[in-house]
Amino acid sequence: MAYMEQKAIALLEVQAMVAAIAGLDAMVKAANVRLIHTEKRLGGRLVTVVIDGTVSDVTAAAEAGRVAAAQVGNVKLCEVIPNPHPEITKFLYVG
Repeated sequence: MAYMEQKAIALLEVQAMVAAIAGLDAMVKAANVRLIHTEKRLGGRLVTVVIDGTVSDVTAAAEAGRVAAAQVGNVKLCEVIPNPHPEITKFLYVG
């Protein structure tokens, strides 16, 4: 049986939609990850994007997204959660 790496999610929370788009663009270009959730608060002035993939891909993508978003805006949070609990994934994977 082949080794399968754990799944992970990453959250990138920034001020302003432009920073969120710049960060997300860098994230999906940096590694094999996908966007699973977005959240806009304060009329879009605070935006959170959530990606998923393997732990190594999500970690690399999160760092790339944090750096890119910080160049155009204010990063409030960048966090990787390896092996998230199923209750968390039920909340994020809506559709």
